[in-house]
Amino acid sequence: MLSKLLRFGRRQLHTVVSREIIKPSSPTPSHSKTYNLSLFDQMAINSHTPIVAFYPNLDKSSEAKTQSLELKNSLSKTLTHYYPFAGRVMKSGATNVDCNDEGVEYIEASNDSSLSDFLQQSHHEDFDPLFPNDLIWFDPHIRGDTEGVTCPLAVQVNRFACGGVAVASTLSHKVGDARSLLNFINHWALVTARKDTSLINPQIIPYEARKNKLPDILSDKSRVGCVTRSFLFPNQKLNDLKAKVTAMTKESGQPVMNPTRVEVLSWLLHNRTMAAATKKNSGTFKPSGMLFPTDMRGILAEKLPGTTIGNLNFVIEFPTPNQSDLEPHITIGEMRKRKEAFQSIPNLETATEIVSQMSPETALETSKRIDPYHIYSSLCRFPTYDIDFGWGKPLKVTLGGTVKNVTILMAAPDGNGIVADMCLEKEDMKILQNDPELLAYC
Repeated sequence: MLSKLLRFGRRQLHTVVSREIIKPSSPTPSHSKTYNLSLFDQMAINSHTPIVAFYPNLDKSSEAKTQSLELKNSLSKTLTHYYPFAGRVMKSGATNVDCNDEGVEYIEASNDSSLSDFLQQSHHEDFDPLFPNDLIWFDPHIRGDTEGVTCPLAVQVNRFACGGVAVASTLSHKVGDARSLLNFINHWALVTARKDTSLINPQIIPYEARKNKLPDILSDKSRVGCVTRSFLFPNQKLNDLKAKVTAMTKESGQPVMNPTRVEVLSWLLHNRTMAAATKKNSGTFKPSGMLFPTDMRGILAEKLPGTTIGNLNFVIEFPTPNQSDLEPHITIGEMRKRKEAFQSIPNLETATEIVSQMSPETALETSKRIDPYHIYSSLCRFPTYDIDFGWGKPLKVTLGGTVKNVTILMAAPDGNGIVADMCLEKEDMKILQNDPELLAYC
């Protein structure tokens, strides 16, 4: 595959140079050959979560061939502990993973630009060639290809002319969420750096076999006609925003005490996104809503280890049918109320049972109702900048170009603030990028 990216009059060449299958270093025990997907897994959308970490060439003496052998060897050892990722799963209607140790695809690619030039001159959509086989979110060919089986995980190591490296991984959402993939990448990096597997501790829950009767609650979204752009909100600006929100909610008579950075930023982004859409629509407000995927691992009364794999998140839904719903005391207040309702759920078994009681008709109606909603997903507390393959911490970690009306919040590389990667229709984004009320906090 040869990809050409034109930026500032220069044509970048991105070329796949090798492909191979990496299998687990030890066979999966016979009693673990079938990994049953949970109800939440089965309801997940047929998509892939893409994460890439960029590293400068810190070790000038390190040869690419040696580095490649180390990465493949450590990947093989790590897959032994993450055996469902090296198995095969049906592309449609899957209820389990066949943990047959057939392995994952390991791809190496080269880019003829320097890493610094690539990062400075590229937008999110230019990151697509860094990922294996175009497995990025809801790529059209993924939606259309529903027959047969697939490997849940694939990785691609991209080398730049300067010696910099971008390690990209994609994981089927049917098998795990973003936290699952980040756990895997961190453990893979740990084995590479320390040559020791004793610190790998993924928690794999042995779910009972069950067939999901519910449709996907979240319909898939497209990237057609959309662009993804990044906005950096420094800590001091976020503190100013927190103070503003606190004052506004006090004036409303419904004070929100100690709002978090994610709460106030989600409110600001949705408020200004709706303002942009209204401006584009000749001043007419279009009803929408907010969705907040929330990690269940640490929120249920009976906590789950952070390294538990699977789709362990629930979605907080908050409709915004009127402009008055965009006031911070309403938006943040409702977010908190709905989150507290989930915190009263004792354990994962109860959460699963609650969802299983939903009828297919109710689930379908929910899907239709929330289709135009905007998704705000925070990875701020996830171990994104701990990924150290022995080359030091990454310069940048991000997800591949996202999809329409999806915003991903991540910690800034230096810890000073939050980066929001937003995907909107081109006209909406153009308005948002020139919005003084948003830019005041960037």
